Amino acid sequence: MSQPTFSKSSIPLTPFCGDLRSKAFFLLDQIPTRAEQYLGNDEHCWCAQTQQVVGPDDQIVEPHRCVPGRSCYRSALAESRK
Repeated sequence: MSQPTFSKSSIPLTPFCGDLRSKAFFLLDQIPTRAEQYLGNDEHCWCAQTQQVVGPDDQIVEPHRCVPGRSCYRSALAESRK
């Protein structure tokens, strides 16, 4: 069965960017809906796109900053970047 295709404008927004990562992120079995789900004891997050603590827009990566409206934001429901 073929995968459904969505236009960028039809993809639902998620609370946090799909490129936001942390150690705690990899232990989740669902899309995070609260900032606390990203933040472990070290409170360290990074961008999967840059592999750094700054995003492609040269701004700090944190759950409360990596939200819809940020120039580099990508919905977690969007197709992965290649």
